[in-house]
Amino acid sequence: MNCQFSAQERREIIALMNREIVPAIGCTEPIAVALCVAKATETLGCRPERIEARLSANVLKNAMGVGIPGTGMTGLPIAMALGAIVGRSEYGLEVLKDADKDAVEEGKKMIAEKRISVDLKSDISEKLYIEIEVFASGRRALAIISGGHTRFVRIERDDELLLHVETETSTNDATDGNSNEPQLTLRKVWDFALTAPIEELQFILEARRLNMAAAETSLKGDYGHAIGKLFRAESERNIMGDTLHCQIVGMTTAACDARMAGAMIPVMSNSGSGNQGLTSTVPVVVYAEQTGASEEQLTRALILSHLTVIYIKQSLGRLSALCGCVVAATGSCCGITYLMDGTYDECSAAVKNMIANLTGMICDGAKPSCALKCASGVSMAVMSALMAKNGRCVKSVEGIIDDDVDRSIRNLTDIGRDAMTHTDAMILHIMTNKS
Repeated sequence: MNCQFSAQERREIIALMNREIVPAIGCTEPIAVALCVAKATETLGCRPERIEARLSANVLKNAMGVGIPGTGMTGLPIAMALGAIVGRSEYGLEVLKDADKDAVEEGKKMIAEKRISVDLKSDISEKLYIEIEVFASGRRALAIISGGHTRFVRIERDDELLLHVETETSTNDATDGNSNEPQLTLRKVWDFALTAPIEELQFILEARRLNMAAAETSLKGDYGHAIGKLFRAESERNIMGDTLHCQIVGMTTAACDARMAGAMIPVMSNSGSGNQGLTSTVPVVVYAEQTGASEEQLTRALILSHLTVIYIKQSLGRLSALCGCVVAATGSCCGITYLMDGTYDECSAAVKNMIANLTGMICDGAKPSCALKCASGVSMAVMSALMAKNGRCVKSVEGIIDDDVDRSIRNLTDIGRDAMTHTDAMILHIMTNKS
C-alpha cells in the first residue's frame, strides 16, 4: 500500500535530510573534535596554552589512524591543534578549511611542546562524546559535543555555564535525540523518493557534484592504498574487465581513498559520515550515467539511497562496531534497484540480500583501508540488486532475515548497536595495545 504525504510531512522529511546530508572536509570524528576545540577556544577568547580531550571509545577509535586534511599527518593531536589555531565553529564539519602550511607548522610546535592531551572518557554510555577543556592565563573553557557530530550540549567559561542541553540516557541516534523526527519505514522512504515533487528534491544533486568531484580528483593523484586507481588502471582491467560493476567500485573507492588519506576535498556526508555519503552517492551516479537515466531518475534514486541510510541509522546510531559502509551500500543498492526499473518488492528483496551478507563487518576505525570495505559493500550492492531483479531473495528460514524487511533492518541494527558492544571494546583494546 502506497504512503501518502502531506506538504508538511514532506517538509519534515526534507528538513531531516538537510540536517543529515551536509558537506564535510576530512573524517568526521577528528573533525568533530577539531570543531569542539574551536568552540572552546572561541569561548575562552584567546589561543589556549593547553588543550585536553576526553573522548568516548568510538570517537577515539575512529580518529586514530585517519589522515587530517591539508597536513600530511594522521590522528587527533594535529586536528586539535588546528582547531585552536585556525578553526571556526561556524564552519561546522568544514571547520579546518582555512588550514595552511603556517598553521600546520604552528600545530606541530604545540604537539612537540606536549600541550595537547587525549584521554578516554570511560564513565559514559554515549558512543559519540567529545569533551574539550582549554586553558590560558589562569582561565579555562569547556565544550562538549554529544549525540551528534555538531551537537553541543555544554559550554562553560571559567565558572559560568553558557549552554546546557538536557540529554537522555543515550542520545546515540541519527536524529540527535529528537523524538520529533519523522518516523520512517522502507515503504515510506520508497514512496517519498518516487512521489515527492521533483523540484523539492533537487538539493540532493549537490551530493553528486561534490562526491563525484572527490572521485575524479583522487584518480589524478595517489591517495591511500589507491584502490580506486587499481580498478581503473589498464593493466588491471585485463583481469577485472571494464564493466559497469568495476566502474562503480572503482569510482566509489577512489573517493574514499582521497578522503581517508586526508585530502583537502569537501564531500557530502550522510548521518555524520563522509564515507557513508560517498557510498550512498557515487554508485548511484555512475550507474545512472552509464545507463542513460534521466536527471529526474537520478535525483529520485539519490533521494532513495540517502534517505534509506538515514532511516537505518535512526535505529543503529551514529557510531557502532558495524562498518558504516554496510548501511551506506544498502542505500545505494536501493537506488540502483530503482534505476533497474525495480519495484518496491524488489527493493525490499535487495535490502534483505545485503543484510544476509554484510551484517557483522566490523568498524576498526577510520583509515585508508576503509576503501577495501567500501569496495566490498558497493560490490555487494550491485550483486544484491541483480539478485532481486532475477527474483532471488534470501528467505526468512535463513539466518537473521525476516519476511518483513523493516524487521530485517532492525535485526541488523540490533546486532550492530547492542550485540557488537563487546566487539567494539575488543577492537579498541587491540588498536591501543599493538606493539
